[in-house]
Amino acid sequence: MFTGIIEEVGEIVEVSDEPAFRRVRIQAHLVLGDLIPGSSISTNGCCITARTIEGSSFTADLSFETLERTTFRHARIGTALNLERAMRAESRFGGHIVQGHVDGVGQIRRFDRTGDNWNLEVTYPGALARYIVEKGSIAIDGISLTVARLGPESLSIAIIPHTFENTNLRWSKPGDTVNLEVDVLAKYVESLLSRR
Repeated sequence: MFTGIIEEVGEIVEVSDEPAFRRVRIQAHLVLGDLIPGSSISTNGCCITARTIEGSSFTADLSFETLERTTFRHARIGTALNLERAMRAESRFGGHIVQGHVDGVGQIRRFDRTGDNWNLEVTYPGALARYIVEKGSIAIDGISLTVARLGPESLSIAIIPHTFENTNLRWSKPGDTVNLEVDVLAKYVESLLSRR
């Protein structure tokens, strides 16, 4: 489980396609401190497993399922990635419950600045609409964010300077695709109510 509070921005430095999966090597620093083979790490909101750790990078294998459902299908060298290690039981809970299970891929429609803040508008798949509410939580590329406004096809979020400066949003632009994870609590409520 994760919180959506990004620890650092890493970068893809190698991509290789194997017969059954895609392997990526990701350069990082802070998250390598206690990372061991088998550790889970949120990478642009997608929970992946560290396979090897060498120097200032780690590798992970991406299944066809991951490639089909996330922006990793477009993985290339130089891509900036939001990184967060799995939450420890004694950690503070700074964001919201983020599982690292991507629900869909959205696209940045608008990203502009007003004063010290940035306004981010992202389209979302229609199937996710029932799980998104104004002032509710959503993870975009693993970042815990609050929905400011909700439209029938897109949502808007106010991005504060700290978030802009410490995530891959620094390089984001209209047309870019992003991983979306809706609040898992909404999905559980729906599941429970549908059984009545």
